Amino acid sequence: FICCLAVSDMLVSISNLAEMLFMLLLEHGVLVMRPSIVRHMDSVIDMLICSSVVSSLSFLGVIAVDRYITIFYALRYHSIMTLQRAVVTMASVWLASTISSTVLITYFRSNTILLCLIGFFLFMLVLMLVLYIHMFALARHHLHSISSQQKPPTAHRGGSLKGAVTLTILLGVFFICWGPFFFHLILIVTCPTNPFCTCFFSYFNLFLILIICNSVI
Repeated sequence: FICCLAVSDMLVSISNLAEMLFMLLLEHGVLVMRPSIVRHMDSVIDMLICSSVVSSLSFLGVIAVDRYITIFYALRYHSIMTLQRAVVTMASVWLASTISSTVLITYFRSNTILLCLIGFFLFMLVLMLVLYIHMFALARHHLHSISSQQKPPTAHRGGSLKGAVTLTILLGVFFICWGPFFFHLILIVTCPTNPFCTCFFSYFNLFLILIICNSVI
């Protein structure tokens, strides 16, 4: 799952850089193509970007679920997460990402499609938030139990604080890097002509850079 996440994040960065290079070559006259071919190439690159973004988000969620099973069902983990199920999960994520990105690029002007993408992001955010907070709470409870059994009792605040910091960084980076892009999509649906929204739209390239930063992190 982590290897798949790495591949997805690499694709996010590479596809964005490929699109940037493609546009620069066109602008400076190095590449000369018919408008129809340019549109087709642009759609292909956009589909690759969208597919890698969706798969990256999906594998973040899958890893959270896998960690949750590891902690709460440790003795049954290998019977729950078999190699076959892992392979099926990975294949399903890649297939779903490819299909959804194709639909999204084809019908990108539809508010329904944008709402589905926004809902997917919110679902992943809530899923990760709930699972990681539950895992952190269990770890904190275990630290408290160990501390109370020792004589004299040792402070467990250090371990709890470290876990809280790790959790905050994990979810904070996710929200900061992805939030502006999906807020951009929400504004497209809710107030496309509002002056504030129009001003916010001008920073779209910055939001894409934040997504690449998330991949790097």
